Amino acid sequence: MTSGLLLTGVVKDFPVAGGTQRVLEGIDISVTPGEFVCVVGASGSGKSTLLSLIAGLAAPTEGSITLDEEPVTGPGPDRGLVFQTGELFPWRTVAGNVGFGLELLRIPRAERAARVAWYLEEVGLTAYADTLPGKLSGGQRQRVAIARALACEPHVLLLDEPFGALDVQTKEDMQIFLRKVWQDTGTTVVMVTHDVEEAVFLAQRVLVLASNPGRVASEMAVDLPAERSLTDRRTAEFLGMRTVIEDLVRDQHSSVVGG
Repeated sequence: MTSGLLLTGVVKDFPVAGGTQRVLEGIDISVTPGEFVCVVGASGSGKSTLLSLIAGLAAPTEGSITLDEEPVTGPGPDRGLVFQTGELFPWRTVAGNVGFGLELLRIPRAERAARVAWYLEEVGLTAYADTLPGKLSGGQRQRVAIARALACEPHVLLLDEPFGALDVQTKEDMQIFLRKVWQDTGTTVVMVTHDVEEAVFLAQRVLVLASNPGRVASEMAVDLPAERSLTDRRTAEFLGMRTVIEDLVRDQHSSVVGG
């Protein structure tokens, strides 16, 4: 049984003219294996910086980050990362993009092909295996990016505003898709989003970050059914949780800007 993701006393400072700026302070977060956690907060709360630290793209100034009791000291295949733009290799086909990480891991060709085929089926893009990314829609490109991250079978999938650039209808479709993939794979997910409604719909738990410096101000368990549909957004339970979290985010922002 793995122990999951653990951040203890994490601080992150960045150099600025004449000194340093503290972006994150005293971050303590524990994410259990298979959990879906969303992180919300106003601009300046350090959401993306937090995800970069977990991904190993940057090191904390103080504190520690461990995954399954192993220290995070840099990027690794145990963490998959997807950004808002879903950057793909334009010269590689959809299948070639999904299989890229498997090539780096020197997965045998037959296993690589089987794994790519499974994830393409999972994200509904089997028919596009030989298509170049330039011929895909925004939502399709994000599906490929998520499949590529998951193909390496990471312990944690990290998502940084993955649907922020999509239109409303595509965004809703992708949210339904992501819930299904999470349930099918059992992968731990940590997702950063500015959209509180999205966070409540997707997550089992929502963390609210305060700003300047970023720190965990509050957290809320999302007490909704495991099977969710878009109609759930109209229930009193959903609207109540969304309102509470929006108020928490708004209160933290107001305290920074002076009311």
